[in-house]
Amino acid sequence: MKKVGFFILLLCLNAASFLVSADPPMTYLGRASCPADDEGEKGSDSGDWQGEFFPEIPQIKYEGPSSKNPLAYRWYNAEEEILGKKMKDWFRFSVAFWHTFRGTGGDPFGAATKYWPWEDGTNSESNKNLDEVIELAKELQKGSNIRPLWGTAQLFLHPRYMHGGATSSEVEVYAYAAAQVKKAMEVTHYLGGENYVFWGGREGYQTLLNTDMGRELDHLARFFEAAVAYKKKIGFNGTLLIEPKPQEPTKHQYDWDAATAANFLRKYGLIDEFKLNIECNHATLSGHTCHHELETARLNGLLGNIDANTGDAQTGWDTDQFLTDVGEATMIMISVIRNGGIAPGGFNFDAKLRRESTDVEDLFIAHISGMDTIARGLRNAVKILEEGRLSELVRKRYSSWDTEIGKQIEEGKADFEYLEKKAKEFGELKVPSAKQELAEMIFQSAMF
Repeated sequence: MKKVGFFILLLCLNAASFLVSADPPMTYLGRASCPADDEGEKGSDSGDWQGEFFPEIPQIKYEGPSSKNPLAYRWYNAEEEILGKKMKDWFRFSVAFWHTFRGTGGDPFGAATKYWPWEDGTNSESNKNLDEVIELAKELQKGSNIRPLWGTAQLFLHPRYMHGGATSSEVEVYAYAAAQVKKAMEVTHYLGGENYVFWGGREGYQTLLNTDMGRELDHLARFFEAAVAYKKKIGFNGTLLIEPKPQEPTKHQYDWDAATAANFLRKYGLIDEFKLNIECNHATLSGHTCHHELETARLNGLLGNIDANTGDAQTGWDTDQFLTDVGEATMIMISVIRNGGIAPGGFNFDAKLRRESTDVEDLFIAHISGMDTIARGLRNAVKILEEGRLSELVRKRYSSWDTEIGKQIEEGKADFEYLEKKAKEFGELKVPSAKQELAEMIFQSAMF
């Protein structure tokens, strides 16, 4: 399939993002998705589906929970309103171009298993060809409401980035990384993108024996400051996002998790300029749950976007599998609801097929399953929050803080002398149960 094919595939799905790579000077065009109510030939509900690039795949429609059709939604109903928003507005789903259309099935122990009909085995050159396809994307945007969800630049694959990009020990590499990000930001802005992601990878170190950690962190901050300045210079109003990622491939990465990233932004005075793009698989690699990372970001006012994927508990690397755990999806949506949504961010399927799944149809089945899983999560989260049993359990657990002394402590009016006096008055304490099993029972009851 030619370039035009790639772009129509890309722009056929809701929002797109662009990843500018440098090894070889290849361009990935990133995450995309298509609102269910788009007007026109490809979004029509008339039944006259004109699938130019996937003629064997019918239009994917909502058929309800009882459907046995693998190419239909069971739980994702784009126009259904939940808590005052349509489902499609809660999620703003998107597709990872590099995983979906360029994913080969290769892993650390095996070669490619997928040979897609649109792949001819060649790579494109750097900015010249990028500009050509971007113009084509701009043309394809006309008459639609489709625009990039976010753009990013890939700064870890090429050998020049072996020591990092913005944290490289070589100033020439730092400059190259800046030029690459500059171009990616310009492209994102030109196509009406809503966000820009800083996707690390090698921004960290292997050992402190040969590393000036303080200097590297300062350099990373200068890089982000320059990005903020350039964003404002070109009039890009999108959100800047940092995607936390722990040890893979670098042993100690500077954006290990949400808390580490928040601390970095706060230290360098950048806390008001960025939000976080939380990837669930990265959360588990950092020793956390996805829900923990989302809550950490939310409580710091930094929750901006979600990479909807998961890992394998028996595998030690970033497998980027599609999210199919309804319980995890429910926890995710509790955070999203409490955050009031994540627009202008969305849910990116930064996920790829298993190595053994090689049919084009599998691409559609995987995304349908992921969308249905998160849609079920939304329904469950609403049920839990509206029922109120978990909220009441939490309220009771912390009820001692609603007493006079509790309020004084929370208001900063209780010093140690006063607390010592109160402790003597309290005498021996009987600490109540946390009722964790009850909390889990209440949560599980919402899954059905």
